[in-house]
Amino acid sequence: MKDINSREVLALKYRPNRFEDLIGQDNISNTLMLALDTNRLSNAYLFSGLRGSGKTSTARIMAKALVCDNGPTSKPCEVCPNCISARKNKNIDIIEMDAASNRGIDDIKDLIEHTKYKPTNSKYKIFIIDEVHMLTQQAFNALLKTLEEPPAFVKFILATTDALKLPATILSRTQHFRFKRISEKNIVHHLRHILNQEFIEFETGALSILARAGAGSLRDTLTLLDQAIIFSKEIISVVTVTEMLGMIEPSFMEKIFDTIFNNKDIKDIVSFLEPYEVSQVLDEISIYLKEKMLLNDKRFNIDIYDKFFRTIANSKELLNMNSDDGFVLILTLLKMVNIVSSQENYKNIKALESTQKVDIIKENINISSKDNANMKFSKVISNIYSIDDKLAECFKVSFFFGSYSNNILHINSKAQGDCKSFLFKHFSKIKDFIRDVYGKDTQIEFNKVLQEKIKRDDNRIRATITQNKVIPQNDNQKGSMIEDIELKDDNLVLSQKEIDTNDILKSEMFNKTVQLFQPQNPPQIQDKL
Repeated sequence: MKDINSREVLALKYRPNRFEDLIGQDNISNTLMLALDTNRLSNAYLFSGLRGSGKTSTARIMAKALVCDNGPTSKPCEVCPNCISARKNKNIDIIEMDAASNRGIDDIKDLIEHTKYKPTNSKYKIFIIDEVHMLTQQAFNALLKTLEEPPAFVKFILATTDALKLPATILSRTQHFRFKRISEKNIVHHLRHILNQEFIEFETGALSILARAGAGSLRDTLTLLDQAIIFSKEIISVVTVTEMLGMIEPSFMEKIFDTIFNNKDIKDIVSFLEPYEVSQVLDEISIYLKEKMLLNDKRFNIDIYDKFFRTIANSKELLNMNSDDGFVLILTLLKMVNIVSSQENYKNIKALESTQKVDIIKENINISSKDNANMKFSKVISNIYSIDDKLAECFKVSFFFGSYSNNILHINSKAQGDCKSFLFKHFSKIKDFIRDVYGKDTQIEFNKVLQEKIKRDDNRIRATITQNKVIPQNDNQKGSMIEDIELKDDNLVLSQKEIDTNDILKSEMFNKTVQLFQPQNPPQIQDKL
């Protein structure tokens, strides 16, 4: 590892000297190169965009391409006196002016005076005005005429971070190039190249954090990289970079959301985050949520994302009102816990993880051809869940797959109580769900499963006779509901031993009673549930 103290500032050492070296601005560099090679040059250019996006560097490269002995050319020779002096910022025909400190009309008048004199050593005299939006209105007015019709040997290159502040009259007299925010991917690639040139070890995750902290500005990111090299001493790691920037480690961010999603105590989280600025914590949570959204994390859904971001926005408003930082942090975390707990979609996801219903059933529906019929029954449950949760729950606890053959589905049923009535009421809907999966010609047979067996002696039915009332106790009937039927005969008093099962079943009175309580539409379905 090289001596840190002898290292030149990276932002200056690796400043681009050619159009090909510009990072993330290919459309601009290609357009300017074509203009130079075809000698289709404008009187004035305006470069606007985020700080550190390459505006001033591009202006200097453009100026060097114009003053080169072979110019105008998109590939300056780099060896002629003009190229060498331009690279060292000492070319007398390239005049740079900072409009932030020279913004008055007198400064512009002095600049206009210089445009009257021909260049000393090259074909063109180039005026680079940085932060041009800082000029006063009077200065802009003084510049207008010269900007529109300068001498043939004069070229203007204006640079600004806020093009909206420029008068429309200035914009109309320039070719406007808008510099894009440099993507994180391009910045990380450039940082990796620099660190390899400097023989410094690093973790890619640490470079991503630096690029994110630079917010699209390559100059700002290189400044942070310089700081990270000093702070890290041996290797630029995620831990050292997050510690240097005062950011939250990614692993702890996972712990925060594990606490939120599992409704754990937030005291440890609040205690750990106490040294951090709450506004920064909120920003990092937003970045984390954005990454999870792009990764399609299954723990989140669109409602949770929306409510989380609204919560963060509300918390930032509270901070702007000088609310207590600790209170805002606790309130934010508790709101997120409450959002997760109250989300029906999230509850469904947790239910799926524990019971393996809807999604897991769908994913495994064709796993085994041997269990295909049974899997189809699971698919029926899954389809019902997608439409009616209550009906699906009743179906699931009451009906079990028996067998399937010859287009006949045998279902074992232990339906009872309100569930039984609810299933009977929606039987036509259930039948449609079953036939959607098993086929439209499928017939359904129910086999009632008894939860308790009643002991009987000598195959005779026990009956309780009170006040001329006989209540049969035969529970061996499959798919019947005769347990609740009362048989009445005012003129007949029978002893328990005189009642034979077959006699009762064959009696005219019993048949009439059964018909009286038998449902008419659909026939023989509710009894079998």
